[in-house]
Amino acid sequence: MNPWIEAARPRTLPLALSCILMGCFLAASSGTFSWPVAGLSVLTTILLQVLSNFANDYGDAVNGKDTELREGPRRAVHSGHIQASTMLKAIIAFSILALISGITLLIIALKGAPANVFWVFLGIGVACIIAAITYTAGKRPYGYVGLGDLSVLIFFGWVGVLGSSYLHTHVWDWGLLLPASSCGLFAVGVLNINNIRDIESDKATGKNSIPVRLGREKAIAYHWTILIIGMLCVSVYTAEHFSGYTSLIFLLSFPLFIKNGLAISRLKKANELDPYLKQMALSTLLFVILFGIGVVL
Repeated sequence: MNPWIEAARPRTLPLALSCILMGCFLAASSGTFSWPVAGLSVLTTILLQVLSNFANDYGDAVNGKDTELREGPRRAVHSGHIQASTMLKAIIAFSILALISGITLLIIALKGAPANVFWVFLGIGVACIIAAITYTAGKRPYGYVGLGDLSVLIFFGWVGVLGSSYLHTHVWDWGLLLPASSCGLFAVGVLNINNIRDIESDKATGKNSIPVRLGREKAIAYHWTILIIGMLCVSVYTAEHFSGYTSLIFLLSFPLFIKNGLAISRLKKANELDPYLKQMALSTLLFVILFGIGVVL
């Protein structure tokens, strides 16, 4: 089971769950929350994230992007621990499981909502599955042309937060775009660290990530931009909805983002950058939890 566990990349799950938790916290702050909806949202998100990781492992291997130059953890298909055909079957299986879980979620969550909303959310769910697979798999993976950052912002930020909040409340609140953008931008930060770490191998294999396009120094400036805008978005939202000093508790997470930016600016070796992927992901989860405590209290 070890190759499958490694291919599922459990360390990416806290980041994937951050947007769902933020949506749940925001819904709870408005007085509307459902444990079954929250549980099914978490399950669906985990299935989608594992699906994405399997597809990424498969796609990079079959497209020749995983080589000996790659600095990150070894991939299951490239290393031969899992056959490409077997991984493809797992991708299909997790796509079906994510679809079943997602439809079950929508049936329970959207009871009493307008009928057309179900089909909108079903379309979003299918888009999530397609995005998870085609990031590095298929004939024209969008991750190889630098569009991964935009996809992460959309799905780990806007869709995850606004969508999960609506499933509880049945109310669209476009003001939630600010905290949703913070969540999405911090997730983009994790991807950017990954791409800075792999910049040389990506350049050699024709994977045109944002750091490859910008160069290392500008990619570091881009990283700081992501962090600063992310912190500003949630700060502006909190200023607009200030309800007491407990709503500022999320500020305790900001030194961790500053620490991350300083490390990415200073460290050059790939093996030195790798721990800061985990640090950024866990910092994002802590930020969401602290923000949630603030809005609920």
